[in-house]
Amino acid sequence: MPADRAGGPWPTWPAGFASGTADRSAAIVLAALAGLTPRRLLPVANEGHSAEACLALVGEGELGSDEDRRLAGSLDPTELATSLTRCGARFVTCDDPEYPPQLLTIHDPPFAVFLRGGGLPEQAAAVAVVGARRCTDLGRELARGIARGLGLAGIAVVSGAARGIDAAGHEGALGSGTPTVAVLGCGIDVAYPAGSRELLRRILHGGSVVSEYPPGVPARPFRFPARNRIVAGLCRATVVIEGAAGSGSLITGEHALEFGREVYAVPGAVNNPLAEVPLALIRDGAGMIRGPDDLLSDLGLDAALTPPPDLSLAERAALDALVGPTLPEHVARELHVGLADALTLLMALELRGLVRSVGGRFESTIAARAASGPAR
Repeated sequence: MPADRAGGPWPTWPAGFASGTADRSAAIVLAALAGLTPRRLLPVANEGHSAEACLALVGEGELGSDEDRRLAGSLDPTELATSLTRCGARFVTCDDPEYPPQLLTIHDPPFAVFLRGGGLPEQAAAVAVVGARRCTDLGRELARGIARGLGLAGIAVVSGAARGIDAAGHEGALGSGTPTVAVLGCGIDVAYPAGSRELLRRILHGGSVVSEYPPGVPARPFRFPARNRIVAGLCRATVVIEGAAGSGSLITGEHALEFGREVYAVPGAVNNPLAEVPLALIRDGAGMIRGPDDLLSDLGLDAALTPPPDLSLAERAALDALVGPTLPEHVARELHVGLADALTLLMALELRGLVRSVGGRFESTIAARAASGPAR
């Protein structure tokens, strides 16, 4: 590994690999070739081959697959650059000042990224929030609350813009007014899933969208595990909220552990399939957190969360009566009031985001923890 480059215990890109005009033109083509992953290209680059020389080897059939050779011959770097301009993206190689240096310390670092919006945060100012796509309401609430807490503490939230926990993490960060970063597993101009288009638009207002793939590259299953290493690599820590066995959230957490980053997980019931990944990570040494306060404390950050709500004695009593999903009849008995009065209290708490209704039962939310202050 060259001495003048930042890096971890793995090979990284030699200085000058994509610095000149010809090398940058070659690099943008190399980025579109599915068969030429950083793992396959790095050893060749470290033998002294520039991006232009690597592309020539592809054309000669000495590097990459037959499909890579066919595609490389059909791609025009000028047209690719024009498509970048059209979608408002820029091409950032490992030789550019804007390239995030923390990515040079990970396994198989990308030799370039495509970037829309603002710049990428420093490693110390970024935390990943990831988890299940098919998450629970509680998981979604936790992701929003944790991301909002990070944002209010001045930390950028990084995630993958997928459904579920990813989207909730971005939304929580947006709610704090702090930039958030979406890492895509497809071309920089592709909204995947299609429902994330509006979320990505909101992220670009102050935040950034990043991919190692040029415009037009479709989403494919093999690209998402590769995407996850960038999510973990950009950040000082990764937080995992819900995830079933074999999910991408486990891959992201394992990458973070491999890269020497901090990893935190929110535990769940042992019989809950979505708790399998967090519990496995905790068993392997990840920090156990219950919400934003735990995370901020462990990261050594000052909490700047919403002040505790001002509750009446009756509202406090109704909240205290909720131990898991609870029927309103139970609350009425606990408070020695009629059912109508109990429902009125519970609905008032629901409007304030302190409880939610689940199949006719009521349960407290994460925000209800802030209600531990004195009643009025």
